[in-house]
Amino acid sequence: MSDTTASLSRKIRSAGELQSVVRTMKALAASSIGQYEKSVRALADYYRTVELGLGVCFREIGSASPMGGGKAQSDAGPIGAIVFGSDQGLVGQFNEVVADHAIKTLAALPGKPRVWAVGERVHTRLADAGLAMTGLFAVPNSVKGIAPLVSQIQIESEGRRAEGEYARVYVFHQRPQAGSLCEPVSQRLLPLDTQWQQSLAKIRWPTGNLPQVVGGSAVTLRMLIREYLFISLFRACAESLASENASRLAAMERAERNIDELSEDLNRRFHRLRQSSIDEELFDVISGFEALAKPRL
Repeated sequence: MSDTTASLSRKIRSAGELQSVVRTMKALAASSIGQYEKSVRALADYYRTVELGLGVCFREIGSASPMGGGKAQSDAGPIGAIVFGSDQGLVGQFNEVVADHAIKTLAALPGKPRVWAVGERVHTRLADAGLAMTGLFAVPNSVKGIAPLVSQIQIESEGRRAEGEYARVYVFHQRPQAGSLCEPVSQRLLPLDTQWQQSLAKIRWPTGNLPQVVGGSAVTLRMLIREYLFISLFRACAESLASENASRLAAMERAERNIDELSEDLNRRFHRLRQSSIDEELFDVISGFEALAKPRL
C-alpha cells in the first residue's frame, strides 16, 4: 500500500511525539546519574573512617574477626549472592550483562548459590538460568531509597547466615565507566579476606594521638564490620543505579538517532510525494489550457 501525504503527515507527527518522549527520558537519566555518582563520592570519607577503626581492632585482636573465616569455611557450603539489576526496561543489555557475569562467577565457585535479586528483570533472567532465588527487592527510585533497601538486605541476609544457611556472601552489580559505559563487577563480602584485614592493620593512624577502643575490641569490631557491609552494599546499589541510568541514556541516544533518521526519511518522502502531486496538478492545468487554446474547427 503506497503512502499518501496524509498518512506521511501522521507518521511525521508520531515520530515528533516519540522524539519528545525520548528527549525527556534522556534528561531524566542524565540528571539521575549525577545524584547517584555524588552519593558514591560522599561515602569516601566515611569509608575511610570505618577502615581506620577496623585497622585498630584488627591490630588488637588479630585476624580472628567475628565475621571472618578460614579457608575451610570459605571453600565449602552454600553461597549467598546479591545481584543488583533493574525493574524497568529501555536499558539495553544492562540486566543481561550483570546476570551473565553472576551466573558465570557462581558456577565457578564450589557450593550451591542462593540468590537475592534487586530488580524484577534481573530476577527473571537469573531464575531462567536455574539459580535458586531466595528473594526479590524493588529497585529504589532515588538516593533516599538506597539506605532502607540496604538495611532490609542486611537484616534478611544476616538472619539466614546466623541460621547457618550459608557462610559466604557475594555481591554483583554494574559499575559506571567513562563515556556512558559500565562493566559488571563482583565482591566477596564475607568471610572477610585475610590479606585485606592485614593491610588494614598496617594503616598508620593519621594523628599523633594513639587510638583507644572503647567497649571491648570484639564488640566494636562487630559493629564496624556491619558498617563496612552497609557501605559496600550502599555503594554497590548506587553504582548500579548510576550504571542503569547511563545504559538508559545510551539507549535513548541510539533511539534519538534512529528517530532523526526516520523523520528525515519521512520528510523526504513527504516532500517528494507533495512535489509529485503539485506537478500532476500543474500538468492538468497546462493540458486544460492547451485544450481550450486550440482553435475549433
